[in-house]
Amino acid sequence: MGSPEATILRLTEGQHAQLRTHLFPGDGRESVALALCGTHRSGTRTLFCVHAVKPVPNEACLSRSAEQVVWPMEPFVPLFAEAARKHMAVLKIHSHPTGYARFSALDDKADRALLGSLVSMAPVETGHISAVMLPDGGIFARTYTPTKRFKRIDRVTVVGDEVVHHGVARQKPPADEAFLRTAQAFGLGTVALLKQMRIGVVGCSGTGSWVVEMLARLGVGELVLVDPDHVERKNLNRILNSTAGDAKAGRTKVQMLGRAIRRMGLGTEVLPFATDILQPTVVSALASCDFLFGCVDSADGRDALNRIAAFYTIPYVDVGVYLQADGNGGVQQVVAAVHYLIPDGSSLLSRRVITAEQVRAESLQRRAPKQYAALRKEGYIQGIVVNSPAVISINGFAASHAVNEMLARLHPFRRDANSEFRHQTFSLADGAWLRIEDGPPCPYLSKRAGRGDCRPLLDNSELA
Repeated sequence: MGSPEATILRLTEGQHAQLRTHLFPGDGRESVALALCGTHRSGTRTLFCVHAVKPVPNEACLSRSAEQVVWPMEPFVPLFAEAARKHMAVLKIHSHPTGYARFSALDDKADRALLGSLVSMAPVETGHISAVMLPDGGIFARTYTPTKRFKRIDRVTVVGDEVVHHGVARQKPPADEAFLRTAQAFGLGTVALLKQMRIGVVGCSGTGSWVVEMLARLGVGELVLVDPDHVERKNLNRILNSTAGDAKAGRTKVQMLGRAIRRMGLGTEVLPFATDILQPTVVSALASCDFLFGCVDSADGRDALNRIAAFYTIPYVDVGVYLQADGNGGVQQVVAAVHYLIPDGSSLLSRRVITAEQVRAESLQRRAPKQYAALRKEGYIQGIVVNSPAVISINGFAASHAVNEMLARLHPFRRDANSEFRHQTFSLADGAWLRIEDGPPCPYLSKRAGRGDCRPLLDNSELA
């Protein structure tokens, strides 16, 4: 895609809070913690995702001062062995209570000893990681590669109700005056950040095409577009930028949108996938994204996106539209729903937006349609979602709220806390805007936050 090489460390807001509490106990001395990290490499990007934090108890340290912490490694040998067994990276993170914003000579010596041993004991292609947390919560990090060299980590991303990027140059004015109005509204930093982001959009029809249009015009650097379908004449009433010529030529939706984005001339690069989401190459491309949008009706597609977001520590916005009509011009209900999901929080399954039975049935329908038809006929499969009518104005309404949800997380502008906006439902028929209280973490996916690459991919047998 022509993007510069980038190495990124991701962790959740909860993990960041756990680390900050441990690393700064208030005594002005350094503390240290370890973590298992999932990894992923996709094109020019190398990713580390914190999976499990293991604090080194301060009372177990051999010595602690304002400039150095010495701790015993023996109790953590099982952690190092687990990293080797699961092909995961190890993160060592310690505090600089003095606010010193560089790795010190003592850090260099300690990291070469520890990470050098890990490169031999638990070899991973990506190497292992050393990081420092500062009193304000900022983090800078580096890897120690299998070639025994330090390599700077370009960005540390904390994903929660706000998405915070440490290490991103955010204050350069936009070189293109097309983004001046966006800068006036959201600041130069947000415009610069959007230019450096890679965002995935799964589902490029009525709602998805609106999301894609807005992201490109906001100046997002790269878009990964996923949709297996072709443009048909029946789509022209709701897919932005689609034409009768696209339908006649049988162009794929992602191909058509890619052409439209290039015509804008705003510099957004596009990586299109004219296939469904459950393909290893698609999962890999989406795993490398900084933000995900789901604009699909299918339960198995939404579940797959939720899994990718959890396994690779990515913020995810799911948007859906439901229009109930009688076919004769009467409308009973028009509902749009926008869900914001964090990797170690609730999921679409735990929020009961989709069910495990729907996921199983749709997966079977896609993989074995004859077996699916037989089971459905015999009554073993029930409750399959039926597509509702789609109208461009309603799709645009829902998509605008979804994109604004992303902006609110990157550039908080609300009077109320972002945590109160994780689940929003809009009834156009009733004129109601509801904020629905979020539930507890998903008992399945929250435990897999930051797991990264594993076998089978996403713990999904289809991707074995």
